[in-house]
Amino acid sequence: MSGAQLYDTIGAAYTVTRRTEPRIAAQIWAALGDARTVLNVGAGTGSYEPSDRHVLAVEPSALMRSQRPPDAAPCLVGSAEHLPFDDQTFDAAMAVSSVHHWRDPIAGLREMRRVARRVVVFTHDTTATGWLHRFWLTRDHLPEVAGLLAGRPSVTELAGAIGARMEPVPVPWDCADGFFEAHWRRPEAYLEENVRRGVSVWARVGPDAERRAVHSLRDDLASGRWAERNRDLVDLDAAELGLRLLIA
Repeated sequence: MSGAQLYDTIGAAYTVTRRTEPRIAAQIWAALGDARTVLNVGAGTGSYEPSDRHVLAVEPSALMRSQRPPDAAPCLVGSAEHLPFDDQTFDAAMAVSSVHHWRDPIAGLREMRRVARRVVVFTHDTTATGWLHRFWLTRDHLPEVAGLLAGRPSVTELAGAIGARMEPVPVPWDCADGFFEAHWRRPEAYLEENVRRGVSVWARVGPDAERRAVHSLRDDLASGRWAERNRDLVDLDAAELGLRLLIA
């Protein structure tokens, strides 16, 4: 299933749980530097689009485009791999939490590099030391995530394709944007249906894995096993969970 098809299926309640996290937004906008014209690729509902710059969005999912607020930047139908713009049209191109849905991430990043003088991408380190082992949810309850990563380029390969440097993005404990790792210190949130529906991982692993993971987590919370296993998290204000900015 393509990213557009996935979000046309699961994206109806996306704006309920997926909101701009100001601290992450500040890091993304700082990485844009002095860019005045910005292309947002895989733009979704418009989270993280800077309001003080001229933004044009590209989004393949009709459902996601329909949820963009009235004052959001204009949005075209399109995909990262085939951007309908001349070389160096924009000062910067950005992509937020969308690269893992592209059919060909390397081609998409190179297209961004072609049409813009600066590229800023918010993505994940999906290696074993990143997504799989660092985060208790995948480590202890949802090992099926490993299957989603098969054949996908690593974050190092993504960065290398466009000559980008990598910058860690810490996840605050009270993160407003309900992406997969956001509730790392609030485990009860993953028991809520609406929280899970706003994250593509749950749709991609399938209902059987989701039910088993939720049941396992509920048992661990009730028994105190979660608190025992993750006692080092309770005093952290932010966690390093493998989220990265690629800046080129």
